[in-house]
Amino acid sequence: MRALLIIDVQNDFIPGGALQVPEGDHIIPIINNISSKFDVVVATKDWHPVGHKSFAKNHKKKEIGEIVELNGLPQILWPEHCVENTDGAEFVSSLNTEHIDAVFKKGTDTEVDSYSGFFDNDKRNDTGLNKFLTLKGVTEIYIAGLATEYCVKFTALDAKGCGYKTFLVEDATRGVNIKPTDVQNAVIDLKVSGIKVVNSKEII
Repeated sequence: MRALLIIDVQNDFIPGGALQVPEGDHIIPIINNISSKFDVVVATKDWHPVGHKSFAKNHKKKEIGEIVELNGLPQILWPEHCVENTDGAEFVSSLNTEHIDAVFKKGTDTEVDSYSGFFDNDKRNDTGLNKFLTLKGVTEIYIAGLATEYCVKFTALDAKGCGYKTFLVEDATRGVNIKPTDVQNAVIDLKVSGIKVVNSKEII
């Protein structure tokens, strides 16, 4: 059983959004083209409370991009984004959601960020994604979405850690690239971890 995980294809992450990923909208036709090829399709949403402590605005005298310590973990401070029940947190309208079997929300705990679709960054909270996929009999996971070096990367690593054969659909992801080599380094990290990097044409 093969599953496609669509990570955080939300309004705030595409050009014009609060935390825009360059060319983030370019992956949507690719995802729409491959989603029908899978037995199970799951999507994640960043779904933050307005007071989330990953937001720079919630720290006095701190700027976007600064690194702080949040409950013992290093935390990059982001602009406010994907606040629950706002338009910025909704799926991009051009994403075909017809084949999506379930949606898992992450980043709901004010005190800790959640890059992975499986767990919060401190691994204390579980989204329920692993249980869902296990009950569906999924053995292989293909990952697409935003952003490559954050939520896509950590979802892929956790998928591998949970025992799934894991693939990154490289042309169906885009990254923030705060540093010019961030995406490149993330892909290398995934390959070293045993995650196979593929192109969407190989799926079709």
